[in-house]
Amino acid sequence: MSARLKELYAKEVRKKIQDEFGIKNAMAIPKVEKVVLNMGMGDAIQNSKLLDAAVDELGQITGQKAIVTKAKKSIASFKLREGMSIGTRVTLRGDKMYEFLDRLINIALPRVRDFRGVPTRSFDGRGNYTLGIRDHLIFPEIDAGKVDKAKGMNITIVTTAKNDEQARFLLRELGMPFGK
Repeated sequence: MSARLKELYAKEVRKKIQDEFGIKNAMAIPKVEKVVLNMGMGDAIQNSKLLDAAVDELGQITGQKAIVTKAKKSIASFKLREGMSIGTRVTLRGDKMYEFLDRLINIALPRVRDFRGVPTRSFDGRGNYTLGIRDHLIFPEIDAGKVDKAKGMNITIVTTAKNDEQARFLLRELGMPFGK
């Protein structure tokens, strides 16, 4: 099974971007480089079982095993010590990345309650887009009956675009439902 979004990008989106921005070099056309999913679990300090569930659920969503992230420095007011397991993360590239984006855009995001599009202001100035999701139950891979607690996550889409304008155009052409 090849990724639909990858074919769409190769056949139509590349040409549109090249015409829109007047890019002459084919290698300079912006593309999606990787997608990073990050689930921070602050409650994992007291209860390490939550982290195991988060790793499993992120693995189900992406089809790739998640790694556990550790705290970089101690914060006394949060009872956090350096090296404690605090979250989980997955980096997707290639076909898995395109298939995940396809599922995110066409299946998961429309399942968000009162969905009016994703914010357009979440670009970082270098062509990368970060989307925060409050509830991971919007993904159909997750069985809501087995989940003890709804978890939020950040999804960062890293592109090779030089600026936000090119990245916004690329993601809009791939089908990202931007709000007003």
